[in-house]
Amino acid sequence: MLNFSNLTVRLGGRTILDRASAALPPRARVGLIGRNGAGKSTLMKVMIGSLEADDGDLDKPRDLRIGYIAQEAPSGTATPIDTVLAADKERAALLVEAEHCHDPDRLGEVYERLMAIDAYTAPSRASTILVGLGFDEEMQQRPLDSYSGGWKMRVALASLLFSEPDLLLLDEPSNHLDLEATLWLENFLKSYPAMMVVISHERDLLNNVVDHILHLEGGKTTLYTGGYDSFERQRAERAAQLAAAKASQDAQRAKLQDYIARNSARASTAKQAQSRAKMLAKMQPIAALADDPSLSFDFPSPDELKPPLVTLDMASVGYTEGKPILQRLNLRLDPDDRIALLGRNGNGKTTLARLLAAQLKPMDGAMTASGKMRVGYFTQYQVEELDGDDTPLEHMTRMMKGMTPGAVRAQLGRFGFSGEKATTRVGKLSGGERARLALALITRDAPHMLILDEPTNHLDVDAREALVQALNAYEGAVVVVSHDRHMIELTADRLVLVDGGAATEFNGSLDDYTDLILGRNQPKGEGSAGGGKAAKKDKKAAAQAREQLQTLRKTVRSMEERIAALTARRSEIDRAMFDPKSAGPADAKRTTGDLMKLRADVERELEAVEAEWLEANEALEAAA
Repeated sequence: MLNFSNLTVRLGGRTILDRASAALPPRARVGLIGRNGAGKSTLMKVMIGSLEADDGDLDKPRDLRIGYIAQEAPSGTATPIDTVLAADKERAALLVEAEHCHDPDRLGEVYERLMAIDAYTAPSRASTILVGLGFDEEMQQRPLDSYSGGWKMRVALASLLFSEPDLLLLDEPSNHLDLEATLWLENFLKSYPAMMVVISHERDLLNNVVDHILHLEGGKTTLYTGGYDSFERQRAERAAQLAAAKASQDAQRAKLQDYIARNSARASTAKQAQSRAKMLAKMQPIAALADDPSLSFDFPSPDELKPPLVTLDMASVGYTEGKPILQRLNLRLDPDDRIALLGRNGNGKTTLARLLAAQLKPMDGAMTASGKMRVGYFTQYQVEELDGDDTPLEHMTRMMKGMTPGAVRAQLGRFGFSGEKATTRVGKLSGGERARLALALITRDAPHMLILDEPTNHLDVDAREALVQALNAYEGAVVVVSHDRHMIELTADRLVLVDGGAATEFNGSLDDYTDLILGRNQPKGEGSAGGGKAAKKDKKAAAQAREQLQTLRKTVRSMEERIAALTARRSEIDRAMFDPKSAGPADAKRTTGDLMKLRADVERELEAVEAEWLEANEALEAAA
């Protein structure tokens, strides 16, 4: 049981938690969610005890063992397997004592305790966790200092999971993982035997692992039962109730204000007006749900190119001559393709992405690409390399050299950077805002193909959903590398598995691939898995649905252009009737009667087109 009441935390003069309260049931599996900057990590630090609240109470059992990943990754000459085993401090201490103990009675107690905690199977359990997080047997024996920071954080995560604390606290555990390790982690957490609080923006993890959602918003916490989808339904119902309550209150407020204005000056009704004024003053305003510009993603659609965009024919690619990472690549990308690259980190997904983006040249074989093709390539490095002293407007102005200030601001506006946000220093932006800026920069010239390498790392759940919708509205090709299964399922029609130095079409569904990774089934043939025919049918249906969506969008755009042209023509006729001197050559020759008849014809056509536009727009909204 973990309870906190009226927790208040202020950092740098800003209130992060404002009298937050919740009672978490015993052995609960809680997903802690909220927008970026809402205070999730702050609340978790209060739970750990590394941050003291300014006010309020935290109630937890005195002997509760809490597990949390430290900010600094482990380092040194120790191996991953030794580091993980050392995380069980009781086992490590007992083993040392057993080596040096000469008291037979105490030695018997030590061995009895070692048996009780299953100490002798520990190496096997530790190795299983490391394998699940991507470390094969050889990698488990290498020193920590031979690994990058991301891999070291995987060792830290493995150590935490191995130690099995009474309260497991995880803050974005999948940020350093690939899809395969994320799938394993989700499966592992499903059977975790103790209480858990996990900060995550992974919709699938929140649906499959947790049984409560703790939502942090405006410094307050609200506890919901069920997974993320259940939370969204409950939140939508609450939002509808809030909107109805606000509308009712606004109407009541207007009536009170009207009564006060009409009756304050009259002696017979002044007392009643005064009473209503007090009632109005005591009325607590119900806040409206504000539109959030951080959910703004709008990729500009490119001009059309004939397929294919890119063709790889027996191509090889790598970084050192004679040592290709990938070989015998045969791949074709068309303008309407949506491809997800699967495979563990280190297998070559980024290498293939860089080849498609023309950042690497084939060592062997051939790569053919349309000469007019523009590519937008997103990586985490672009987010990290943004100049913190510059503003989004300064970044975009440099990238769109020669373009008008209006065009620069329009591109920023597509991604929520309008008004003051466009002139805020990048160093003061959140991680999600910097990711949006990077996406705005790479799409400034309306690319024909988007290549996105882990685009969701800094985005919360709502922002990820907005990105998914924007990608589905985008009219170019998409190649995505992501550990977010929800995003892959909703945006990709083709799965390409990068493994063993090759990239081959995976003909199953993402569920088939999940089963394959977790060992729940075996592939029935090279590059395929069970359910292949059904998966192909689903992918074809998804592609047809997107094609229909694009056709509807083009129809709506065409009608909007026609409406604008007819409206402009009607204005020209009106000017010609009331100010003949401003009329064009053709209209100047027409009589007033002719102009009136012409205006009626334009008006009828405009009404017909507007009716068609309304019908097409409704169809578009339904399809979207």
